[in-house]
Amino acid sequence: MERRCIVSAVARPPVDTREWVSFEDEGEERTWVFDVTFLTSNWKCIFGEGCQGVLTGPAPELVQGCCSYGAHLIDKKDARRVEKVAKTLTAEEWENHGSKKPVIITNKHGELVTRIKGDACVFLNSPGFAAGAGCALHLAALKRGLNPLVYKPEVCWQLPLRREDQVEEDGHVVSTIRQWDRRHWGKGGLEFHWWCTEDPEAFVGTKPVYQEMQAELTEMVGATVFEQFQAYLQQRDQLRAQRVPLPHPAVRTRDPQATSPAPENPVTQDPVAQDPVTQDPVAQDPVAQDPVTQDPVTQDPALHLADLASRAANLASQDALDQHVTTPEHPTYLPE
Repeated sequence: MERRCIVSAVARPPVDTREWVSFEDEGEERTWVFDVTFLTSNWKCIFGEGCQGVLTGPAPELVQGCCSYGAHLIDKKDARRVEKVAKTLTAEEWENHGSKKPVIITNKHGELVTRIKGDACVFLNSPGFAAGAGCALHLAALKRGLNPLVYKPEVCWQLPLRREDQVEEDGHVVSTIRQWDRRHWGKGGLEFHWWCTEDPEAFVGTKPVYQEMQAELTEMVGATVFEQFQAYLQQRDQLRAQRVPLPHPAVRTRDPQATSPAPENPVTQDPVAQDPVTQDPVAQDPVAQDPVTQDPVTQDPALHLADLASRAANLASQDALDQHVTTPEHPTYLPE
């Protein structure tokens, strides 16, 4: 008779798991959701330090970063702010200074975008320019002692962070702070030869993203919400050190008094006030008071050994489980 071997497939965990945290806004009908995996990673912008750009092939020598296609302005206010800043730039700060053409135009889709000069954004200084390669707005802000987010288009200073606001049927808003992925660029993102949040070479920072980009996150969510998120991360680190998972909010806010046992009657706790006979182990049945004589397992050597072996196996299993309690790392670090 032919024997058939049936092999059961073992499911493998997904390689792109992420950790998220959400909490309610105390001042409005909004839920905040944060991509903890990315925000606690050590990603950093490596512009000019190995960044391959966003063209269809590697082009680190062009030092264009993600400036090859210009910037999309989020609204007229964003556009007017950038135009106003552009007028303050000098020829020493901006390679394309002096051009009579507008710096912001409306494309065929009706979107406000920065003009393309040559093969990149009009604000991009090329390698060899005296003030340095890169965004003229960014470089000018640093030179003047300002954070670049004051001068740059919103989408530029937010990258690679992204805020998504979803309005539910009842008007409640869910705001998500996450990393900017290829797909967020639209169809063109799939043609990129390289994208920084997918390459381990960009995860070389000395600080986690939420600290490195504190100013940007604060601008995106507000100081109060950022401080709450930061406080959560500190609590999370304490819980991880104790290997304790985050309790459900309903349990965390439980009144400890509600579950504490009621005070016992002091009279029943006073051995003098009770029947001395019941307090005298000699006066009681010694067999009934001896746990060894009551436990049938301890009375049977075979059962006793089996019980000890079972307990040892359970302890070994629990110890192995404890050693594997970890938090998902950024998918970039996970082996294929």
